[in-house]
Amino acid sequence: MKKLFISIVLVNLLVACASEQPKEPEAAAPAPAPVVEAPAPAPAPVVEVDPLNDPANILANRSVYFPFDISAVQAADKPVVEAHAKYLSEHPDRKVRVEGNCDERGSKEYNLALGQRRADSVKQMLMLGGAKASQIETVSYGEEKPRCTDHNEACWKQNRRSDIKYQ
Repeated sequence: MKKLFISIVLVNLLVACASEQPKEPEAAAPAPAPVVEAPAPAPAPVVEVDPLNDPANILANRSVYFPFDISAVQAADKPVVEAHAKYLSEHPDRKVRVEGNCDERGSKEYNLALGQRRADSVKQMLMLGGAKASQIETVSYGEEKPRCTDHNEACWKQNRRSDIKYQ
């Protein structure tokens, strides 16, 4: 009988361990708060920088320099003139005035003629690059509009130029 009693107790223990206890109803978990996404910030307005006024752009350089008594555009300034030619060909509504200048050496008449040849040289290169003749006006100021007024080579070098002025 002892064996029977121990068997019953063991069976009851096994049954008690194996059976699941009825679960008490859980408190309903609070519903997750609806996720409200913050509105995306408005995209920054695209501000188009005018390449003519951007100092980092080659178009900000509008002067072409010449050696003494020369009117041909020099290799160092060709990229500047080519960039302006491309800009003018892409913007047919834009116009420029090319102003030829000289240093103070030479007669007024000679300097006016040299300044005109310099302006015409830049105009020709602009047209070869795609600009239309109707977009370009040339004028010579000779020695009348110096950038520097000292009487030395460093100053004269600054005055031997053609300026590209957008209208």
